[in-house]
Amino acid sequence: MTPAHIILASQSPRRRELLTLIGIPHHVQPADVDESVLPGESPAIHAERLARAKAGVVAAREPDAVVIGADTIVVVDGDILGKPVDVPDAARMLRRLSGRTHTVLTAVAVARRGVMESGVEAVDVTFRALTDDQVASYIATGEPMDKAGAYGIQGYGAVIVERIDGDYFAVMGLAIGRLVALLGKVGVHYEFGAAPVA
Repeated sequence: MTPAHIILASQSPRRRELLTLIGIPHHVQPADVDESVLPGESPAIHAERLARAKAGVVAAREPDAVVIGADTIVVVDGDILGKPVDVPDAARMLRRLSGRTHTVLTAVAVARRGVMESGVEAVDVTFRALTDDQVASYIATGEPMDKAGAYGIQGYGAVIVERIDGDYFAVMGLAIGRLVALLGKVGVHYEFGAAPVA
């Protein structure tokens, strides 16, 4: 067995941090895919389709690599909240999430030698009630502007989250436990303290 050549099909710094956290050496090759929601597509199907599409684009270029694709979306009342387009959009999202529970769906896909395995992790996240001043102050940090649902749990957003039911790392953008299981399904073995081998 030899160390697996692993590529992350995402430019998310949080996903990079999480792979590094659990000792998985990797390279980054972002995949450019259309992230539009298809008519009638459920949130979970949408997230998984995008994760698979991202992994597939890079796997086509790098057939000998192990490619990880991921997609994270925020869902409330059945609606998908993407990244805010501007400050008023971020404020609208945060006010909508204030004082209530929403669901974060993180899909993960792993491609290797023509085989792809994928799955979706669902996590319920409850926000504290936010005043308009708190919303404005949080947006002023800049953190919400490049994140689904207009918040990041690993930064200032930690202050506005009251409760998490599920995988914290999935809320950050990569469901680690599910990832390791998917790697195993494509024949890549995770080892504590060593690079994964295939």
